[in-house]
Amino acid sequence: MYYIGIDLGTSAVKLLLMEEDGSIRRIVSREYPLSFPHPGWSEQNPEDWIAACTDGILELVSDIDAAQVRGIGAGGQMHGLVALDRSGRVIRPAILWNDGRTQKETDWLNESIGREQLMQCTGNIAFAGFTAPKLLWMRENEPENFRQIDKIMLPKDYINYRLTGVHCTDYSDASGTLLLDVQNKRWSPEMLEIVGLSERQMPQLFESSAPVGTLTEKAAEALGLPRSVIVAAGAGDNAAAAVGTGVVGSGGCNISLGTSGTIFISSDHFLPDPSHALHSFAHADGGWHLMGCMLSAASCNKWWMDDILRSADYTGEQSGILPERLGRSHVYYLPYLMGERAPHNDAMARSCFLGMTMDTTREDMTQAVLEGVAFGIRDSLEAAKKLGLQVTSSMICGGGAKSTLWKAIVADVLNIELTVPETEQGPGYGGAILAAVAAGAYPDVKTAADTLIRTTDRILPDPETAALYDEKYKVYHSLYPALKPLFPAF
Repeated sequence: MYYIGIDLGTSAVKLLLMEEDGSIRRIVSREYPLSFPHPGWSEQNPEDWIAACTDGILELVSDIDAAQVRGIGAGGQMHGLVALDRSGRVIRPAILWNDGRTQKETDWLNESIGREQLMQCTGNIAFAGFTAPKLLWMRENEPENFRQIDKIMLPKDYINYRLTGVHCTDYSDASGTLLLDVQNKRWSPEMLEIVGLSERQMPQLFESSAPVGTLTEKAAEALGLPRSVIVAAGAGDNAAAAVGTGVVGSGGCNISLGTSGTIFISSDHFLPDPSHALHSFAHADGGWHLMGCMLSAASCNKWWMDDILRSADYTGEQSGILPERLGRSHVYYLPYLMGERAPHNDAMARSCFLGMTMDTTREDMTQAVLEGVAFGIRDSLEAAKKLGLQVTSSMICGGGAKSTLWKAIVADVLNIELTVPETEQGPGYGGAILAAVAAGAYPDVKTAADTLIRTTDRILPDPETAALYDEKYKVYHSLYPALKPLFPAF
């Protein structure tokens, strides 16, 4: 039997075909456009996701017996607002996770409704990327569109809706809406009243590995698959990536160096963060997790390489950064290209280089970008330590984790051991595992992950370099508070 995993990302969808023993038969990807209609806005057309998934799945199964496909599971970009009218038509382009238009609404929720009230209702405070502030923005700025809303959902849920006709979501993805009572795993009636929606407009809630339905006749015909294919509820991208790297059960950790950067710590109990630096969300394994998310991680290096250096030689640009340079550069980089979420919750934060002198080199600045992202992840790790959590090792995945140098920098800056999974397909692999559980191939997510996940490499921190980075981090940590008053001017 085969299982299809979908990783619905910000710039592309990646699809993989997994065999029951966990081996990957094939991987395909399809890109789609990203729109920035105003500074700080970020939108996509959900129909582009459908076209990309359809075309990709057709290629994915082109050389196999499609009757052997048993399940489909998706991990998807979180927080995006997809709104449908009564006819099932998409009302407006989806407002994405990295959209910064809702600072006014976010501030109103945190200050007028109040952080403590939000914590009581959801276990989290408002962040500009969350779905609830987007709904408030839409109600205020596009009232006619808001009045048409019959259903709202998240990006990967729109894929499932088109596959099955079922209006659904899972607890991990729903956690990032600021509309879910995360501890009790139900929609918060107080939050629905605040944004002006009813529970009827909200998707039905499922555990990530639960089957939500099978393919509609239309979807099966379009994909060339049997109608009996089971669709799992799926998960938010970070929870799916955690499943795909084996971070299930209590005490696991995964670091993702993707477009955004995250540190994900799994738990068997709900643990809200009173400092509001970390998100307290449901996990795809049926438990919970703490997560710190920085909005720009590998995208910082992509911006630096593609737009500034205009170089496609990522490996070559890093080749001059030798081990003896690590922890010794005087150049700092703040990775706030899209504002920042954890731990600052500041849509006005801006990226910058500091500490440059006449002898600063191209390699110094490239190194500063890699270090700045690692320091940003450490900000979230330090917040977890304040909650009494001790993280001594972590899995690492994402496009940035393909860099041997960057992995070494992260290990040294965080002073923890890193482990690399054999299958570097994070959310897509996690989605396929969830599909296998939904289809009955494994009894639960933990059993499936324990059976299927294998590792290939370990990166140990260098004690001397880690000590140097401890001192550099103290300087880095002081930069945001010092510069915060200046950011609104930009």
